[in-house]
Amino acid sequence: MLKNRTAPAIEDAVDAMAIEQPTWGQVRVSEALKRRGLAISPAGVRCVWQRHDLTSIKHRLKALEAKVAQDGILLTEAQITALEKAKADKEAHGEFESERPGYCGAQDTFYVGTLKGVGRVYQQTFIDTYAKVAFAKLYDRKTPITAAEILNDRVVPFYDEHDIRLSRVLTDRGTEFCGTQSHEYELYLAVEDIDHSRTKTKSPQTNGICERFHRTLLDEFYRVAFRKKIYRTIEELQADLDSWLVDYNERRPHQGRWCFGKTPMQTFLDTLSLAKEKLMVA
Repeated sequence: MLKNRTAPAIEDAVDAMAIEQPTWGQVRVSEALKRRGLAISPAGVRCVWQRHDLTSIKHRLKALEAKVAQDGILLTEAQITALEKAKADKEAHGEFESERPGYCGAQDTFYVGTLKGVGRVYQQTFIDTYAKVAFAKLYDRKTPITAAEILNDRVVPFYDEHDIRLSRVLTDRGTEFCGTQSHEYELYLAVEDIDHSRTKTKSPQTNGICERFHRTLLDEFYRVAFRKKIYRTIEELQADLDSWLVDYNERRPHQGRWCFGKTPMQTFLDTLSLAKEKLMVA
């Protein structure tokens, strides 16, 4: 054990208290644990919270919601009150809710850059807003057809493989996503019976799930890859992007609202029964 590191039993108790009483501050948690014979200072509580992404009430409520969704725990009156208040606050600010895998996917276009001999390169991104499983495919243009192609080639087959359906997509109001009745992307959604939600006008942050993913992708993949290798084709770059996506989806713990420190793919698999149950009720 590292010197001065909190004992595992006390750290576990701090984590449990974050779920049991998510609205309590570090001083109150420290005092409550001392009454149980577990000595830890308020600063020590905060250090544990920092290691487990529990530093704010919002983060602790997210952890509680994930526990309820995945473990089916019974809530106390205090927990119910805290969750109801948080839900009301989010609704007042127009925040987006996703109730199961496949309920909604966020899609966006990301400009990668220019490859010598290829030209402009664009990425179509799709993320399941519940499990945070991500898909990305590269194209040499930004059109309604390329926006639909990633759904047809990678996304819809993924959901079909797991016997659930994609119910809706959330996009901005770009021309590749929105148009008239003859618009190829809109037509594809109609054929697949997928509802289309659009971000509020002049409010691109409502599709923030894609923006956060793009920042991670830029920092951890593209800025590194373009310094290590000269890419001469989109296919070369796509192959390395696919390898990075496997690591992102299947090996890297995610702090998304419903992931609770698990990988996106593990979260997706663990909640498949929830998705199928809700689809049967719908």
